[in-house]
Amino acid sequence: MLEGRGITKKFGGLTALSKVDFVINKGEIVGLIGPNGSGKTTLFNIISGFLRPNEGKVFFEGRDITGCKPNKIAQLGIGRTFQIPSPLEEFTVYANVSLGAQYAGRMKNTNEVKDYVLKILDFVGLLGKKEMLAKNLNIVERRSLELAKALSIKPKLLLLDEVLAGLNEAEVKEAVKLIRQVRDELGITVFMVEHVMKAIMSISDRVIVLDYGVKIAEGKPIEVANDKNVIQAYLGVPYA
Repeated sequence: MLEGRGITKKFGGLTALSKVDFVINKGEIVGLIGPNGSGKTTLFNIISGFLRPNEGKVFFEGRDITGCKPNKIAQLGIGRTFQIPSPLEEFTVYANVSLGAQYAGRMKNTNEVKDYVLKILDFVGLLGKKEMLAKNLNIVERRSLELAKALSIKPKLLLLDEVLAGLNEAEVKEAVKLIRQVRDELGITVFMVEHVMKAIMSISDRVIVLDYGVKIAEGKPIEVANDKNVIQAYLGVPYA
C-alpha cells in the first residue's frame, strides 16, 4: 500500500533521514520507534506532504506521491494525527470533524458527511459531546478528537503520531483497543509512531526502528525488541 525508497531529508548540515526504505502492506499495523530526533516525525511529514525529501520517492497504492501537497494526499486516502492536538478551539467537536470530512472531498453530499461524522464520533466515544466546544475537552478527549479528525477523511491508511502520549495505563489500554478496531472494524491500515513500548509491541504486526535518521532494524516485535542494535540505541535492555 505504501512504500518509501531511499528517503533522505537534510536540514542544512543535519541529515534527518538517510536512504530509508520501508513498505507498509494493506491491513497491517506497523510501529515506528526510535530515540527522540531519530527522524520519525520527519518521515511522517514527508509521507503526508508537509516536507519534500532531498532524495528518494514515496509511493501510495503504486502512485508516486513524492512532493504532493497535504490536501492532495488526504484526498488520495492518507490521514494523520499530530503529536500535539490542535483542534479549532472555538468550534464544536462535531464541527471539527465535519470540516475535515468536507475538506477532503471523499463523500458525495452533506447527508453522507453528517452520517459519517456521527459514526466516527460514536466510534471514538465523543458522540455525547458533539456540541461541546473543543477548548473544553480534557487531554483524553482531545486525543480522541485528533483521531476522529484523521478518520474524518475516510482514510485507507492512517498515520498515528504519538497518540498515546500523556495517557495513563488504563487510558493506553483503551486507546490500543481502539486502534485495533480502526484496523479490524474500519479496514484501515495503520502506521504509528509511539514511545509507549508495551503498547507498540503488543499491537504491531511489524516494527521499524530509526536511529539518527537510519533504519537500524525491522521485523516482528519480539525480534526487534531483542536486536542488539535496537537495545544499544534505544531500549537499553532487552524488552521482556
